[in-house]
Amino acid sequence: MRYESSVTSVSWIPSAAISGVTKTTFEIGVTHYDDPPPDSLLDLDAIVGPDGARFANELHAWITVEGGRIVEFGQSGGGKISTSKVKLGGIVVLVPAKAFPDLRPEPEVGAGFVRFRQTAGGRPGLPSPRLVREAPYVKIQGPTVWTTLALTLYADGTASREFVGATTFPRHWLYDDHGMLAGKSAVIDFKEWYHRAYGTHTPWGDEETPIATAEAETSLERRLSTIIMRHGESAPKATRVKRGATIFVEGEAGDDLALVLDGAVDVDVAGEFVAQLGPGSVLGERAGQGTGTRTATVTAATDCRIVHVRRSLLDDDDLLELSSGHRREDRT
Repeated sequence: MRYESSVTSVSWIPSAAISGVTKTTFEIGVTHYDDPPPDSLLDLDAIVGPDGARFANELHAWITVEGGRIVEFGQSGGGKISTSKVKLGGIVVLVPAKAFPDLRPEPEVGAGFVRFRQTAGGRPGLPSPRLVREAPYVKIQGPTVWTTLALTLYADGTASREFVGATTFPRHWLYDDHGMLAGKSAVIDFKEWYHRAYGTHTPWGDEETPIATAEAETSLERRLSTIIMRHGESAPKATRVKRGATIFVEGEAGDDLALVLDGAVDVDVAGEFVAQLGPGSVLGERAGQGTGTRTATVTAATDCRIVHVRRSLLDDDDLLELSSGHRREDRT
């Protein structure tokens, strides 16, 4: 019996994800932030490009099982990296990126499973003059960007997939073998990436960067987050919340909502942990219903960026649907 599966990551730049002087080039339209990739990955070539996501890592693998034992296996796939689209005085210029060779270590073979790994990435074609922490203390070439994926195939035909590591910038989304969004990187740290992701500090220099990950939010939350971030003439101002800080307190009154732009938050009900949520999650929608009080305590599990908005900004039917999927207190 032959079993096949795959895992794909797509990397893109969310709005307001850039900091420092580099942010200016995005704000004046020289280059651009990216729209979120789709929930369902149908055509990778149509998603990665000058007007879309920045790069992707696609890993396919197979095993052959006879008598309950894995007797053959193999993998394929690779990285895709886009050119950078730059607007200068009304002229559009496409700057090619530098793709690095894909890294595929020997698969790990265990009792009833084979674990495959693949690293893909490169660097933007645009120069990025900046200070770094080691000699020569100045770099001109852009920082390296990558993801390292793992796909484990089991003799019973099941599979699991994960991020082994990735750069702290940009945002990385993970898709399963059906092309459905399954997870994402939880934290963006532009400064760390900008000043450290080069040379020996990459998988091509034998150094990996573990990343915090989160489950994918619902398609409804992705639609609502788009409404929140595009409301009015400019994006709402994000609040930085330190790890361990409380965002909502169970039992307190409140009718505002919170959108997690970056980071992970813990949800507790009656003192019991019930969920950890990541970027794109919309919180607090139930406080405007019933008694008007918070039904859970939400705490920053990492440093976060949060947007608070009025409940009235969103449609009541959408909020009702959202709350029906958020009744975590009923499952404790």
